[in-house]
Amino acid sequence: MGLFQELLGSDHLATLEFFVVGLRDVSESATDEQELLYNASVLAHYAQVPIDAEDELSTPTDLSTIYNRFVANPSLLRDSGSAVMEAAGAQCLLLAGFFEEQMRSRHNIRWYAQIGAGFYRRAAAREETVGKAQLLDSIASRFELWRQRHARLNRELRDLRYIFTPRH
Repeated sequence: MGLFQELLGSDHLATLEFFVVGLRDVSESATDEQELLYNASVLAHYAQVPIDAEDELSTPTDLSTIYNRFVANPSLLRDSGSAVMEAAGAQCLLLAGFFEEQMRSRHNIRWYAQIGAGFYRRAAAREETVGKAQLLDSIASRFELWRQRHARLNRELRDLRYIFTPRH
């Protein structure tokens, strides 16, 4: 079972490294390293969190879930701290970015990108740690850029399946 687990298993670090490398490949050379690591950590986190968890940090099934959790429930946003705002922004980034093609037919991607950036701005304003607040504000300012990189990474990963040749 050890070898089989090693082949199929992926720990947090390996998943993070996978997305760091992927985002580097689809990014320009002038990419802020801290923003790149943050974005890779968002993708790695949601790659490992089930969609059936019962909290606002679980992986949403679609953009309607984000709307129902965060937009249609203004008391949650009003009474929440930085972590919930950041989670809302990260979920918009994940679904409007990495899963853009799957979401586009049912949702207005541009609108969700705008509210995602807004969630990050609110998270930055509520964040007590200066460095983290600056990072969240940077993500908000470059939300569309990162959203496009997430979408590009998804397309490239999907195209890779046509490159691998099966062994007999």
